[in-house]
Amino acid sequence: MIAELTASNLDILNSLTESLFTVDKEFRILFMNSAAEKLTGFNLKDVKGKICKRVFECDLCLNDCAIVKALESRTAVSNLRSVISKNDGTKIEIKLNASILNNDLGEPIGGVVTFNEYDTKNRVEPIESFFGIVGFTNSMLDIYNLINEISLSNAAVLIEGETGTGKELVANAIQANSLRRENCYLKVNCSSFSQELLASELFGHVKGAFTDAKEDRIGRFELADSGTIFLDEIAEMPHSMQIQLLRVLQEGTFERVGEAITRKVDVRIIAATNRNLTDAIREGRFRQDLYYRLNVIPFHVPPLRERLNDIPPLTKHFIQKFNLQYNKNIIDIDDDAMEILMNHDFPGNVRELENIIEYTFVRTKKDHSICRCSLPCFLKQDINCGKRKMKVEKKITADILLTMLKENKWNKKKVAESLNVNRSTLWRYLKEFNIE
Repeated sequence: MIAELTASNLDILNSLTESLFTVDKEFRILFMNSAAEKLTGFNLKDVKGKICKRVFECDLCLNDCAIVKALESRTAVSNLRSVISKNDGTKIEIKLNASILNNDLGEPIGGVVTFNEYDTKNRVEPIESFFGIVGFTNSMLDIYNLINEISLSNAAVLIEGETGTGKELVANAIQANSLRRENCYLKVNCSSFSQELLASELFGHVKGAFTDAKEDRIGRFELADSGTIFLDEIAEMPHSMQIQLLRVLQEGTFERVGEAITRKVDVRIIAATNRNLTDAIREGRFRQDLYYRLNVIPFHVPPLRERLNDIPPLTKHFIQKFNLQYNKNIIDIDDDAMEILMNHDFPGNVRELENIIEYTFVRTKKDHSICRCSLPCFLKQDINCGKRKMKVEKKITADILLTMLKENKWNKKKVAESLNVNRSTLWRYLKEFNIE
């Protein structure tokens, strides 16, 4: 561990030309060598103990933390490109490596990151985002506005939306813009645990409470006291657990599994679900009183098929992400390939689009554009097999299109139907006429 290094070992680390810093398991900076201080402008004495992403504001930390990737893969990750902020606020592009620090028992106790400034002539500016969320349609702007409006509130939040729409990103943005942004933020997927294990995960247990409970354990609610908990897939929570969660929301109290001592916590709850909770209530699978306690501030994340104009910026965002990950310089996506994407329903939503772009990266050569030929076969079959028949296009002008958009209150689906064209053709018209 860095904390136990001798003075001579520290001298060695400080003599390295490669920038380096280490963090503990809470991602708090333990050590930073001289090269890192020189490159970033930060001094170790000023940043020691601070969370690394709040110091360097690394763009990878928003969605794909390098240390977390190393933990999940149980191996070092290397040659990742990212952008960080220096002490003076300027941005620099870096190439970084990350690995895990283990104790003598092989248990992870922190991480180490090495990095250098990355020089590229073909630097691409990142797509503008809202706390990591990419999207500029009215429905997404409404979500951003609501996140800003509730920034001073500690009320419970319920986020509903289909799988892959980005509900967790919305939860992250709510927390990052809240009064509790400096406090603990924990996430639990309610579908990943059995009823017994979920109770232990959330509320903790005492030794002997159940099989394999060999020692006392603190639950997520105790750990997140004064902070925030994100409960994903809340509809999958067992009915008996819903009663316990309702008590936390109403009274701020709970007991560990196997213990009679009542404990008090102050935790903000953000919940998310891809299920229709109204149906779940009617079927007796979800408590109505819990629903009303969670649904103080409701969010609905629209599916990608309802915000087609977000497909181009999202595509460019993922191109930039995978350029860093795969060390490529994919320039763009051509119009034919984009038209196919615009004509797809995306049942898997934004996550499906991300997977599609990653697939194209494997098949696209460096310094080339993504073409139709590199798309997955099922997308091209949607067009070739006539599942979406291309209709005869009418001649249209910018004035005619604007008039029709205004008459239909900017409902692009209705305009496309009136013109007897598909959605991708309408999108092409909007792009051609530079209509936002």
